[in-house]
Amino acid sequence: MNAPITITTAPCCWGVDDVRNPHLPAWERVLDEAAAAGFAWVELGPYGYLPLDVARVSEALMRRGLSVVAGTIFDNLADPSNRAVLLRQTAEICALITALPRPATHPGQRFAAPYLTVMDWGHEARDYAAGHAERAPRLDRHAWSGMAANIRAIATLARDEFGVRAVIHPHAGGHIEFADEIERIAGDVAAEEAGLCLDTGHLTYAGMDPIATIRTYWERTDYLHFKDIDGVKFKEVMGRKIRFFDACAEGVMCPIGRGIVDYAGIRALLTQLGYAGYITIEQERDPRNNGSILEDLAASRAFLARVGF
Repeated sequence: MNAPITITTAPCCWGVDDVRNPHLPAWERVLDEAAAAGFAWVELGPYGYLPLDVARVSEALMRRGLSVVAGTIFDNLADPSNRAVLLRQTAEICALITALPRPATHPGQRFAAPYLTVMDWGHEARDYAAGHAERAPRLDRHAWSGMAANIRAIATLARDEFGVRAVIHPHAGGHIEFADEIERIAGDVAAEEAGLCLDTGHLTYAGMDPIATIRTYWERTDYLHFKDIDGVKFKEVMGRKIRFFDACAEGVMCPIGRGIVDYAGIRALLTQLGYAGYITIEQERDPRNNGSILEDLAASRAFLARVGF
């Protein structure tokens, strides 16, 4: 028997990753279209995209029949001087998401939503080395310890003050991307402090097998993101010096089922392991390439339904 799983979506499907991008759609449009596409659950998106006004956001969600499944820290986790900024974002995001209508908890779900996904970002050398484990500069021991301490501080604040489970999200172009870094952070941040949000697209981009990686870190995997990668485009961008989100703008992420990720195999694994709860489908893009968003979301959901999600 398959454990109960709910498919959700996120603003990155509309190209919302960097709040400084002048081409982002209005947040109300994203909520409108998420609801029109048949979703009842969405992620909050990057800090600063949706307003931090509980009454305003709550009314907007309820009017569209939506709940927030996760908030996001997407920032420089490696800089010790950024701790105050990270903790302020944590407190403000968690205060918002815990005041909003709560997603249901599924039987067998390890931790209740909403979650706080925690991703490292903001390093030019790593951005240009996304997907290239052999040439990506690694943090030294001191800098790595500082990043782990920042993550533990975020997770502790989220847990102790708000009851929110923090989940570390390995991300292309950040300092937690490749197999050695996932192993290291899983060892340095205890399970009682934070879980993992494994993303099939980022794992594939970083040269890992999502099925093997989910199996390895099953006891730490509290939440999942699903993406797919266009194999032809991926091979082409791997031969160039290109930032991760520039590759996304060129279409390296495609609707689920049209790429190289083995979702039938992932469905079989999750059935075997008994994963229950939420899975968010994503497809990063340039926000100006917005003509196919609803078609792509429909294609992704239809494919996932065909393989048993």
